[in-house]
Amino acid sequence: MTTQDPEAPEGVDLERPNAARIYDWFLGGDANWAIDRQFGEQAVRTFPMIKMVARVGRDFLGRGVRYLGRNGIDQFLDLGSGVPTVGNVHEVAAEVNPNARCVYVDNEPVAVAHSQILLEREGVADRHAVLQGDLRDPADIWKRALDTGVLDPNRPIGLIMVGVLYFLGADEPVAQTIQKYLSLLPSGSYFLSSHLTSDGLEGMADSESRESIMAQYNKSSTPLHLRSRAEFTTFFEGLELVEPGIVYLPEWHPEEMESKATKKLANDPAFVGHICGLGRKP
Repeated sequence: MTTQDPEAPEGVDLERPNAARIYDWFLGGDANWAIDRQFGEQAVRTFPMIKMVARVGRDFLGRGVRYLGRNGIDQFLDLGSGVPTVGNVHEVAAEVNPNARCVYVDNEPVAVAHSQILLEREGVADRHAVLQGDLRDPADIWKRALDTGVLDPNRPIGLIMVGVLYFLGADEPVAQTIQKYLSLLPSGSYFLSSHLTSDGLEGMADSESRESIMAQYNKSSTPLHLRSRAEFTTFFEGLELVEPGIVYLPEWHPEEMESKATKKLANDPAFVGHICGLGRKP
């Protein structure tokens, strides 16, 4: 597709590649444009394992949602949900509870448009909703999410920020933003999140390739910002961390791993460069 393609949803920036669409390409989706595919192909040449890393991140999301479903959570607020692809929150949650509900939020018009189409095509738009918005505005997002009628604010909610916080800059009040959301959640709610980190990658043979990928993303419309395990841990302040705590993606409930990608990295969990955690609000 070209930048003049009439099928591009209104407001879509096709001058620069976008992380949500790139991630969709990594996972084998079709909600991406030539500029995103060109970025992805270059990223694969630079770091051949990047598609596997993307799949490991998606697998973690699925394991987290299933865990929440088994522990009584049947409504979800997925912030930075991205372009819908295999293993969406509402699909995974329905495996545990067919009556589960979800509100998706993303600031990328393509992600929002495709999510809406998916929900309508599946005939579940009455039970789930999608919003275009900026997760850095908790008051607005919370109000609009409740206005959909999908979420009951008096019952526990699964708040999800998986694969998105590293798009918020070092100068942004990320911890305060998360705490605002947590203050709005009822008791018994959970916070599921993951983040890129350089911890544990020191001395790896592919460190130069990883730095090249970072530089490539930083020229896109969605630059990346790595954070340490210690900083990521502060995002869970006031919550009861679910075992095994803050760990690398393949270390989080590995007994439930399904994909070959995740299993392949089980013996070298730091390789993925992502840490994660799940916390419960008392």
